[in-house]
Amino acid sequence: MPESRGLLIVYTGNGKGKTSAALGTAFRAVGQGLKTLMVQFIKGSWHYGELDTARMLPEGTFEIRVMGRGFVKVGAEKPDPADVELVEKAWSAVVEEMGAGRFDMILCDEINYAIHYGMLDIDRVVADLKARPESLHVVCTGRNAHPKLIEAADLVSEVRQIKHPYQRGILAQRGIEY
Repeated sequence: MPESRGLLIVYTGNGKGKTSAALGTAFRAVGQGLKTLMVQFIKGSWHYGELDTARMLPEGTFEIRVMGRGFVKVGAEKPDPADVELVEKAWSAVVEEMGAGRFDMILCDEINYAIHYGMLDIDRVVADLKARPESLHVVCTGRNAHPKLIEAADLVSEVRQIKHPYQRGILAQRGIEY
């Protein structure tokens, strides 16, 4: 009998496809009868195709919670306090759901950005992840995964950009980027 142990999975790197990889994992899980939640930490201002796809699946099998308001402005200035508050609420929702036992898998989409931008404390995130139920799978996505998250993870895949149409002036394509 296969081991029934929840894995911590990280999809990171500078290439396109981290969220897509997480969604592929989620759809595989749903196909195997696992209830899955995706919490989107940063996304919020665009309409993404995965939102429509989630509604096509049987009710109660796959839920997406869009908890950000769009791409976070970073640079010399600190992130907007409103974005920090939304990230905190998203993490609180993840922690609550980890303890509630309603889902078999939770995807933390773009959480790596939130940690990298200093919007979430990495030590708190790792401690909360280590305290999750033993059977719960968690997937974390986004560039610049923190070394402490990588160390805690069971599986880490890096998506590396080799070539992207944006480099040739081709804008984001419906069905590919959103």
